[in-house]
Amino acid sequence: MIKKTDSKIPKLEGIVNEKRRYETEGYRPGIVLKFQDYIEIPYEDNVAEQFEKYRIGPWDHISRNYPGVKISRLFKSLKPSQILSLTQRAREIDKKYSPPNFLTYFMVDCPPDVEPLKLINELAEWTTVEKAYYNPPGSEPQVNPDNDPRFANQGYLDPAPDGINAEFTWPRANGTGFSGGDGAGINVIDLERGWTFDHEDLVDHGATLLHGSVRDGSRAHGTAVLGEICAVDNNIGCIGIAPNIASVNAVSYWNSNRPDAIFAAIANLNYGDVLLIEAQLTPSHMTSPCPIEVLDGEFDALRLATALGIVVVEAAGNGSNNLDNYVNAAGDNILDRTSNDFRDSGAIMVGAGSSTTPHTRMGFSNFGNRVDCYAWGENVNTTSSDNSGATDSYTGTFNGTSSASPIITGAAVIVQGIAEANFGYRFNPYQIRNILSDPATGTDSDDPANDQIGVMPDLQSILQSLVFNLAPDVYLRDFVGDNGDPHTGSISASPDIILHPTQVTNPQTSYGEASGTANSNSLGYAAEAGQNNYIYVRARNRGGSDATNVSATIFWSPVSTLITPDLWNLIGTTTIPNLPSGNILTVFDPITWSKADIPATGHYCFVGLIGNADDPAPNPADFVNWDNFRRFIRENNNVTWRNFNVVDNIPDPRFDPEYVLLDFIAPGAPDKARFMQLEIVCKLPRGAAAFLEIPAYFKDLMHYQSPFLKFDKKRDRTRVPINPHGKYVFEELLFYAKSRAKLRLFVHIPKKFRKGSYEIYARQLFKGQEVGRITWMLAPKKDKLKRPRKKTSKK
Repeated sequence: MIKKTDSKIPKLEGIVNEKRRYETEGYRPGIVLKFQDYIEIPYEDNVAEQFEKYRIGPWDHISRNYPGVKISRLFKSLKPSQILSLTQRAREIDKKYSPPNFLTYFMVDCPPDVEPLKLINELAEWTTVEKAYYNPPGSEPQVNPDNDPRFANQGYLDPAPDGINAEFTWPRANGTGFSGGDGAGINVIDLERGWTFDHEDLVDHGATLLHGSVRDGSRAHGTAVLGEICAVDNNIGCIGIAPNIASVNAVSYWNSNRPDAIFAAIANLNYGDVLLIEAQLTPSHMTSPCPIEVLDGEFDALRLATALGIVVVEAAGNGSNNLDNYVNAAGDNILDRTSNDFRDSGAIMVGAGSSTTPHTRMGFSNFGNRVDCYAWGENVNTTSSDNSGATDSYTGTFNGTSSASPIITGAAVIVQGIAEANFGYRFNPYQIRNILSDPATGTDSDDPANDQIGVMPDLQSILQSLVFNLAPDVYLRDFVGDNGDPHTGSISASPDIILHPTQVTNPQTSYGEASGTANSNSLGYAAEAGQNNYIYVRARNRGGSDATNVSATIFWSPVSTLITPDLWNLIGTTTIPNLPSGNILTVFDPITWSKADIPATGHYCFVGLIGNADDPAPNPADFVNWDNFRRFIRENNNVTWRNFNVVDNIPDPRFDPEYVLLDFIAPGAPDKARFMQLEIVCKLPRGAAAFLEIPAYFKDLMHYQSPFLKFDKKRDRTRVPINPHGKYVFEELLFYAKSRAKLRLFVHIPKKFRKGSYEIYARQLFKGQEVGRITWMLAPKKDKLKRPRKKTSKK
């Protein structure tokens, strides 16, 4: 648990051991010293000799008590004039940016026999000192992958919800994809400690080390990161998210320091380029890693980068910390967006989720409202290396926020590349962060309120959103008024699947945009057995480009509240060469429902899937997963359901002289037993009556055995009285997996009201959300569309 401290200077228990441990790896601990902004002193190494002259503080006393202590510039990679020029340019770009005086940042080097805690306490007493804190060594935010299974492919590239759908954006020879969707034109710099730049899957990029030195023990880490971002499309190994990136280079903080490495990167990046921070650190008052911006020098350097328009992607770190509770040495909640202490570097902070859906937060990942996005934190397939610099190694077990952050970096590169190639501009860092972290175009984690790792961006959804609207976005309506957005309205009254017993001469004229029937949901008829029937599909394309070779596939199901995939029966597929943009209702050629395949005359439910290469439809197998099923029925506009039936409201005396009979099925989920509710809503006139006939086992599942239930021993069924004018909700019942409860609704309408039309619907709910519905419109025969009469020959 992260707790506030009483002292401005942190307690540094364990620093001595940590210092010794990292000295064996070549790391020399130091203290970051930041003087007040008003201090004017030459920005050069060994400036301590002039402290007395500039009345900075008693350095002679320090050097006597701590022999061997030296002071040098924190930012060595740039000249003072270059630093001033950058801050001035940043202020011109970002009007809200108020830079610190970077020329007052220094690093105090501590010899092995110097205790940093004592020195920090002494320096903090100087009135000229604004900040003095221990500079921990840091590490790559990686998790031990020894026990993780290896995946055979790069699933993080796949369509949502599995991955970010990078494949959707790549420009290909067949004309699919988007200019800039392979990262063309965008530059990236990776900040960490080691790489193998001449790896066979990376060498063509010509990456170079711009600052610092390579730590052999970190080669595997950096090589894996670069492979995720930009492994070359060369028929070897894997492929990066942005394989045709303009350039990729690196800066190391090994034998340097992180703020200075950030400055070196800033000097080599342009507005809209991307800087990846593959580092984490454990502050002296913490026991587990945090994002690097918790330290002031790192924060100020990152804030300068974003003020200059550079997109920064920062690993949240693998400390299992709730960052909402993090406090710095002064007791400020600097990572809690709801706190007055919050400070925003502008970086995109990335947490880690599982590789399988639904994605859950990995236990090691830091989390909180500061975390913007997540991606795969396990089982990532990418390039690798070893301490000797092997150039042909690969791994399927790269993990941690280390593996998640390059995925988000790749997404940022693609978004910038497409924006520049198609619109001639790049987004600023805050715009990119908002785009990638938007829940409307991303995949939520399994439990967002508790996971607190943001969303995983879905590049297809982003390109189909109003931010871009470049891609085709074909859709079938779930109800009249559906505009293709996720919704909470009806999910089963599609007006875009039309059944007809004969072929229509001109479908576009009869059912298209200018037909006058565009918003009618009562088109169609009961299926006629013994003859071919015809199904017409109409669709819209609300995207920014025409959709070519769009296919629509229709399935039939028995009348059912929940149309699970085990009930689907394929009717056929129809394809249209071009579905124009502009949201024009366009009708496909009919699908013939062969007379041999029609089970009987009557009403059926229909499922429609639509898509093409640029906006693919889901597969029936995708619906077997219950979480996918729930998401598809509301959030995927490439699928729709038609459970809207027009039924004669006059009873058929062959079955019952007083009641109209409405048969339907209430199924269970396809995977396992789940508790669900059944709801019946009737909108019938005064004097009407209704009851539902349920199987005996349904009655046995009911907790309350109402005395108003009537049991029919002969039929082994129970009749439940239903409110004829409103809603009747059954208590939550256990629906067994793949069960198919056969129900029958009996509806009586008084004779004097049978000239009217009345609506009834039955729906199933899971955790309060509708997952399936049937709607009946009870209407007299004269209100129905006239069916064409069969021609008979005269004798």
